[in-house]
Amino acid sequence: MEYLTFDKESLVNLEYSLNREILSTNRAGGYLNTTLPLCNTRKYHGLLVLPLKQFNEENFVLLSDLDETIVTEERNFNLGLHKYPMIYSPRGHKYLIDFKYAPVPTLWYRVGNIVVKKELIFVHNQERLLIRYTIEKSPNSFEMRFQPFLAFRNTHDLTKANMTADTRFEQIERGVSFCLYEGFPRLNLQLSTDNEWISCPDWYYNFEYKEEIDRGYAGHEDLLVPGFFELTVSQGDVFVFSASTAVHKSRSFTRKFNSELKKRPPKNTFEDCLRNAASQFVVQNGKTQIIAGFPWFGRWGRDTFIALPGLTISLGDTKTCLAVLDSMVKEMDNGIFPNTGKNNETLYNSVDAPLWFFWVLQRLIEADIDENLIWDKYGPVMKEILTNFREGSIYSISMHENGLIWQGEKGMALTWMDAVIEGNPVTPRTGYAVEICALWYNAVSFAVDLAGKFEDREFLKEWQSIPALTKDSFLKKFWMEDLSYLADFVDEKGQNEDMRPNQIFAISLPYSMVSLELQRRIIDRIRIELFTEKGLRTLSPKSTHYKGRYEGSQILRDKAYHQGTVWPWLLGHFFTSYIKVHGKDATIPLAEEVLESFQEDMLSYGIASIAEVYDGDPPHRPKGAISQAWSVAEVIRILKFVQKHNS
Repeated sequence: MEYLTFDKESLVNLEYSLNREILSTNRAGGYLNTTLPLCNTRKYHGLLVLPLKQFNEENFVLLSDLDETIVTEERNFNLGLHKYPMIYSPRGHKYLIDFKYAPVPTLWYRVGNIVVKKELIFVHNQERLLIRYTIEKSPNSFEMRFQPFLAFRNTHDLTKANMTADTRFEQIERGVSFCLYEGFPRLNLQLSTDNEWISCPDWYYNFEYKEEIDRGYAGHEDLLVPGFFELTVSQGDVFVFSASTAVHKSRSFTRKFNSELKKRPPKNTFEDCLRNAASQFVVQNGKTQIIAGFPWFGRWGRDTFIALPGLTISLGDTKTCLAVLDSMVKEMDNGIFPNTGKNNETLYNSVDAPLWFFWVLQRLIEADIDENLIWDKYGPVMKEILTNFREGSIYSISMHENGLIWQGEKGMALTWMDAVIEGNPVTPRTGYAVEICALWYNAVSFAVDLAGKFEDREFLKEWQSIPALTKDSFLKKFWMEDLSYLADFVDEKGQNEDMRPNQIFAISLPYSMVSLELQRRIIDRIRIELFTEKGLRTLSPKSTHYKGRYEGSQILRDKAYHQGTVWPWLLGHFFTSYIKVHGKDATIPLAEEVLESFQEDMLSYGIASIAEVYDGDPPHRPKGAISQAWSVAEVIRILKFVQKHNS
């Protein structure tokens, strides 16, 4: 049996198949995302979703869906599947007989004695979707119709029937071209073979997106169907459908499909899937960036630096890592990296992103990148970040006289626990946050050591006394002897005693301020209260504020986001800490259990990838984004960690 396959029994069971999603990207920000039977259940779903430069590079659904209909002498058989209130129509999933995910999503439909194979491929570095159809079996020739569903709207929005949409089309080579609204690119729909376009524009009403409704959002929209293609086919026929923002020569479609197919990596093992998932987050579109997650996240600065080592260095790709760093450095402003947004809508609201930058440099040196290169190229960047933190920055970020970093202002959430409801952080952590101070100590210590190697006396004179000061203050401020763990943050009121995973970084980072004995006490408490096979809980179940399920409206989900919800990305740092304290023999079997658990997830939720979060309560169901960069990255780091120690 091939690694990623689904049989008829699974496909026709909509409760099963609609909860499993496929993703394909063009490595330039565009994507295809839908469910196994190709029924859209989210507003983010679509066959051609692209970032549009004319709209600040936000993602837009151009082609939502494409229905195929087999026309025989008996009747018409529509292979599509759509959800409307209280009903599915048509119900084309009942004709599905097989699904194979690799090398590209491939579906087989059977209607009587007719078998049609359908393969979808998103062309790399182009705004183009190709679908190849093969008539594998048919005793007679028959007609096929192809009916496109157009959206032309932002992925965060929904469209409704209107009089503004321009339903006119332009005839192009073996196809038609549309532009529903001013300012959009044209959508060009073509086939590789002769066909007839029947123009009959009409709105289809009330498509229902279950996942949006479950998440507390509006979940109904209308889509424009401008007409349909019609052609006659016979057994053995192979032809390609193209949806693109450019017009292409139809005779090249098959050749292009085949060349793209050869580029697709294998997905025959767990590691293959992780490698493929990792590559989908890397976007090269004038600059090299990391998408935080699919389908709704864009570039996030914090996520970029946390995910980079796993997505690139662990897979032997230091070149891409350096390219991403260079892209981020160009957008740095007074020692702070951009967190979210682009162009004139960029936000610099992450206190930890600049400090995670140092950790990436440490990983590069560990991968044998020359220290001279790191110091020469990034030394000035490191100095700018440290100086900015020391002298004071935006949002009251500054180093106090005790060597610790204070951060935050009313209504702001600057750490990774950043959920905000109606202007109020769910987990207000203004003050000395434990992981920020740990990251600060690691950054300064690393810079001081490099400066010493390269005899930067001026830097050393200013900075070499800081690590000892920070370390002494840190233990006095954060250690809680009676509880045997570190405070999550310290503010004017004193220590916050919430049992959270943020203290793990005081152990996992290369430079630690915590003794081995205290590390053991901390990691053992984390193992008991926070550790699960899917990640670390963000709050101990013993807390009265613990939320074990991540579900419901955005407000309910935000209340649970960092109040017990499990995050896979924390696992890499957990195991780095665990092996420091308990050694290889105790750590490797535990890490192997975690990897086995994630192998099971390759066939659920986001196929061949790892979700953003999981419920805090068993059975720890996957939730949030279907494919998250730092989730995939840290599981890769764990896999390489296990392979290294088992070799």
